[in-house]
Amino acid sequence: MSKKILYVLGGNSSANGMSAVISQKMNYLAAHTDYELTALLTESFNYPMYYPLNEKIKVINFNINFDELDTLPIYKKTWRYRKKQKEYKQKFTNLLIKKNYDIVVSAMRREINFLTKIKDGSKKIGELHFNRSSYRIFNAPFFPKKINKIITNVWQNQLIKQIRLLDRFIVLSNEDAKAWGNIGNIEVIPNPIKSYPDKTSSCDNKKVIAVGRYTWQKGFDMLIKAWEQVDKKHPDWELHIYGSGDKTNYQEIAGHGVFCHNAVKDIYAKYQECSIFAFSSRYEGFGLVLAEAMSCGIPAVSFACPCGPKDIITNDGILVTPDNIEEFASGICKLIENETQRKEMGENGHINMKRFEENAIMQKWIKVFNLHYS
Repeated sequence: MSKKILYVLGGNSSANGMSAVISQKMNYLAAHTDYELTALLTESFNYPMYYPLNEKIKVINFNINFDELDTLPIYKKTWRYRKKQKEYKQKFTNLLIKKNYDIVVSAMRREINFLTKIKDGSKKIGELHFNRSSYRIFNAPFFPKKINKIITNVWQNQLIKQIRLLDRFIVLSNEDAKAWGNIGNIEVIPNPIKSYPDKTSSCDNKKVIAVGRYTWQKGFDMLIKAWEQVDKKHPDWELHIYGSGDKTNYQEIAGHGVFCHNAVKDIYAKYQECSIFAFSSRYEGFGLVLAEAMSCGIPAVSFACPCGPKDIITNDGILVTPDNIEEFASGICKLIENETQRKEMGENGHINMKRFEENAIMQKWIKVFNLHYS
C-alpha cells in the first residue's frame, strides 16, 4: 500500500537552499516511488513557486504569509506572530486529522512547537537544515548578553524536548550529530547534490567562485578582505560571487578583480568555468554548494566552520581555521600557485562527491520511510 507523506515546505517563492533541497527530494520521490506526496506551503497565494514541483505532488497552501512579519515594527510583530501561529496550528492540526497521512516530514520551523502533540497516527520526522550551535539563538541587541543567553537556553531546551518525541530526527553531518549528544532517534543523511556532472572544470581559468545568499552567515565580507591579499600576488585572477539577496554592501567593499552577481539557475555551468571554490561561511547546516562545486572538479578552500566542511573535504581541498582571513588567503594562493595540486584535488573532488549523488542519498530516505515505518 502506498504511503501518504506530507512535506512541510513552508516557502518556495525565492532562491534558498532549504526549499531547493526539499523540492529536489520530493521530485525524486515522485519520480521513483509510489508515495502519495503533498507539499505544504504557508506563504501568500500571490507568490509563484521558485522551484517547480512534479505534477504528481499535491500542493496545499495555508496562505498565512509569515513573511509579512519582517515588515512590521516589534510592537506589532509579536501580536501578529501569535495570531498567525494560532491560525497555523489550527489549520495544520485539522489537515492532519482529516487527511490521515502516514508520515509528516518537518523542516523543524514553526510547526515543531506543536507537531508531536497532534495525535493523528502519523509518524513524525524532523529534518534540520541548520546546525545545533546556530539554531534557536536569541540575540536581541537591546537585551543584556545574560538575558539573551537565558532565553536561548530556554528555547533550546524546549526544542530538545520536541526532538525526543519525534519518530526520527535527521541531521546533515556527523559533526552535528555529535553536538546533539545522547539523542537516540538521531540519524545522519546529508543533502544530495543537484546532479553529478560528467563534465568537469579544466582548472585552467584564472577564476575563483563563491556561491550563497548575500548574508553575514556566508562570510563574503571576510572573503573580500582575503581577496585583497590574493590580488596583491595574483592580480590576473578574478573572484566571482553568485547569490540571492541584496549585494549592495558587498559591491561597495569589493576591490580589484571581485565581481558580485545575482543568483543564476545553472550554477553548474559557472562552477565549470572556474578553477577554485571559496567557501567562507561562518556556520552552515551542511554547505551543499561546497559539494556541488567539488563535484564539478574544482578544489575548495574552506573555513572549517560548523557544520559540514569537515564532513565533505578530505584530499580534495584545503580546510583553514574559522574566520582566519590570512590563512584563507594563503590557501587560495597555494592552489593558484600549484597547478598540479589544484588539478589533482579537483579530480579527487569529482570522484569523492559521488557519495552525495542524488540516488545514493535518496535511497537512505526511502529506507527510513520503508523500513522504520512499515
